[in-house]
Amino acid sequence: MKNKLFIFDIDGTLTDSVPMYLMSVTRSLAAMGISNIDTDYNNYKHHSDSYALRYNYERNFKETAPESLLDDFENDLIDQMNTFNEVKEIVGARSLIQFFRNKEIPFCFATGALPKPAKIKLEQCDIWYDEQILSTSKTHESREGFVLNAIEQAKEFYNKTEFDQIISVGDGVWDLKTAQNLSLDFIGIGNNNKEALVQKGAQHCFSNIQEFQNSLTSLF
Repeated sequence: MKNKLFIFDIDGTLTDSVPMYLMSVTRSLAAMGISNIDTDYNNYKHHSDSYALRYNYERNFKETAPESLLDDFENDLIDQMNTFNEVKEIVGARSLIQFFRNKEIPFCFATGALPKPAKIKLEQCDIWYDEQILSTSKTHESREGFVLNAIEQAKEFYNKTEFDQIISVGDGVWDLKTAQNLSLDFIGIGNNNKEALVQKGAQHCFSNIQEFQNSLTSLF
């Protein structure tokens, strides 16, 4: 069996949190004093919290965002999230992660969210995680940056020098583009963006998590 690593996106892949979280981001940007907010998040250069803050701050104030603002933004995101109902898992997500743990299949998480919101979403869905294999946009604005960081974290966590195959698992076109840019294999989850993913070159897409997990049983 090949030495594989699976990298999981969180929002929309494991947690049903996208609409709520984008609304929280918009409200938090406003709380940072930004009035001219570009809410066309899907067309951002980088689909990440840290980029959303810097891009909108510099667009609004025509100056560099203070470094300390990212921490303020992260903390306000928690306050905004608390005004919504608890996040629900994408059906099967908790079971899938437990399957990976039981089978001792290396995996990690890479998300455009900041650490505190990411952890809250996973915790509210009772999805197991370890901070050592959770890579976020706190250190990298670009998805390529935090995905590469996730790979390095996974090598250390699993005591591996390399992985023979690295598979990105996500629901968004940005997840696919990142995998393509980094020459990683990709698996699409869910029907929301399935047609767009296939059109842009995704070769392996599953309608739901259970289908994906079923496909793994013969491999592991």
